[in-house]
Amino acid sequence: MKSFVTPRILRLALDTPLDRYFDYRWNGEGEQPQPGQLALVPFGQRKVVGLIVDVDDATDVPADKLKEVIAVRSQLAPLSPEWLALCAFAADYYQRPLGEVAVPGLPKNLRAEKTTSLDRALKKIRQAERGNDAAPHAMPALNDAQRAAADAIAGAHGFAPTLLYGVTGSGKTEVYLHAAAQILAQDGQGQVLILIPEINLTPQLESNVRARFPGVTVATLHSGLAEGERMANWLLGHLGQARIVLGTRLAILASLPHLKLLIVDEEHDPSYKQQEGLRYSARDLAVWRARQLGIPIALGSATPSLETWHHAQSGRYRKLELRERAVRDAVLPRVRLIDMERDKPAEGLTSTLVSALKLRLERGEQSLLFLNRRGYAPVLACDACGWIGNCPRCTAFMVLHKPEHRMRCHHCSLEQRIPKYCPTCGNIDLQPLGRGTQRVEEGLQRLFPQARLLRIDADSTRLKGSAQAAFEAVHRGDVDILIGTQMVAKGHDFRNLTLVGVLNPDTALFSHDYRASERLFAQLMQVAGRAGRAAQKEGGNASEVLIQTRYPQHPLYGAVMAHDYDRFAGGLLEERAQAGLPPFLYQALLRAEARELQTALDFLQQAAECVAHPGITINDPIPMTMTRVANVDRAQLLVESASRPALQAFLKVWLAALRETKTRAKWSLEVDPVDI
Repeated sequence: MKSFVTPRILRLALDTPLDRYFDYRWNGEGEQPQPGQLALVPFGQRKVVGLIVDVDDATDVPADKLKEVIAVRSQLAPLSPEWLALCAFAADYYQRPLGEVAVPGLPKNLRAEKTTSLDRALKKIRQAERGNDAAPHAMPALNDAQRAAADAIAGAHGFAPTLLYGVTGSGKTEVYLHAAAQILAQDGQGQVLILIPEINLTPQLESNVRARFPGVTVATLHSGLAEGERMANWLLGHLGQARIVLGTRLAILASLPHLKLLIVDEEHDPSYKQQEGLRYSARDLAVWRARQLGIPIALGSATPSLETWHHAQSGRYRKLELRERAVRDAVLPRVRLIDMERDKPAEGLTSTLVSALKLRLERGEQSLLFLNRRGYAPVLACDACGWIGNCPRCTAFMVLHKPEHRMRCHHCSLEQRIPKYCPTCGNIDLQPLGRGTQRVEEGLQRLFPQARLLRIDADSTRLKGSAQAAFEAVHRGDVDILIGTQMVAKGHDFRNLTLVGVLNPDTALFSHDYRASERLFAQLMQVAGRAGRAAQKEGGNASEVLIQTRYPQHPLYGAVMAHDYDRFAGGLLEERAQAGLPPFLYQALLRAEARELQTALDFLQQAAECVAHPGITINDPIPMTMTRVANVDRAQLLVESASRPALQAFLKVWLAALRETKTRAKWSLEVDPVDI
């Protein structure tokens, strides 16, 4: 019962793991603060910015312990009740405090103690002329299937989840833009949010959108922006000035008071799942947000996730199909398998692939070699004694980066010099095992010394703007052979690229992760889709995809050759149903880490026994596949249920018990895990 009465009490959510709100006294004059505003308050020895969630006149906090609010950010319009409800849902579903969801989702400069940058940005925005001419510029004609899809998405009334299932190159982006144009024309204040999975896809899409809508204010949100730019773009959305917002997964938590259409491009991509802190799925939150607001949402992909495909097959989502490529006379590439047992590779490349590369060079066409492994070689080993270059801090190998003369761990970022001799036996003849993109590039330089090569991976694009510059070089035709990782596998429209070579895809066929085959199929279909996107020239070479494999009879490769996602997805869904796996089951994963593995396992065992769990399956604690990272041992405990509400109810009771458990292990919970 509330016993201490004060003039005004502000209840705040703070960025803290404590699952509760914090009350502060406000003695300011003028207009009373409102829920959704930000306030600067003392918290321990620090000053922090929190989110006002309620204004009351009473509190349970004793008067002598009640601290005063330092300042309320009254210059900023309150965040809407709908935005607060979105954050509250995410906090509830993913089992995190509201403050850990809402506050980190705001730009850092909004959370700064001083408001100088905020005031400057607001002044600049309010002085600028608002772009509000929604009339699009030079909208290209659509084919019948595209036009029907765009009209169906934009013409939907209320919440209407739609899967836009289209082959690579079928013009899904054009459908998005035509649907957006209709929405903007219908509502003079309406906003459209387009989510994309990765930062490097942003420049191409942003350029297309700005060219298409020259009179509309467009804002971009992703983690690669400077803090000032990110805050300015966030404010454009929050104030309603940005009519179109493009962004990666963090943009789903942007404040958009007039949101009328949501688009999630490449909805299958695992990048939409946050893997640190609040482990949320931006795609799933997008669907919830569309339902909350009663607006249409389009989920686009050539290889939909099994969850989305299941919803479409069951009628929960409407399915729109684009079965042909948008460019006239552009056809899907022919996919061929190269049996590496018969055609032995040299320099990692079979003679068949080398001949195909040579032919493209002679024709002046571009080629892409896809290898999802950066570095020079994944292992450095000694043939004399069997020594292997392991990371001393992780259960992983040190990856050889030959051009930089370094060994690097891709998990803890430890770097070492390349050893001159074996530390065990002294042998100086150390051998790299396997191939990364750097080694493939080196081999190509020997095979084709006159070819213009370009490698695009996380190592070659570390500097800001380097990825965009690299992709622009490919689009200009300044590159003959492109070597890349998953960065090049999706979303890019290389019009002169007619050959894709896939190296070393077989490892995913034998992964312990039940999602591995789904991801490999999507990856192969996406990278194959980079070829043949322009109209085939008369007498030109038909585009093709060559996959080097030791298992050409594997049914997954057969489905890729036939471009048959429907059959492949149907078979996988049957397997998942029989095995009792998502999307027919709901999961949560409790992870624990400690200096000693046994400490983590003991905590997980205690967690498994601390609460009764009828209807819930709690599996045995096990070490994680990558057990040790940065000298910390890790283990996990998988919880499953056939009922999502039952799992959620259990998690709330379970977490309350876990918070009372004394342990030296650090633990975290992930709902709907994607990596097990």
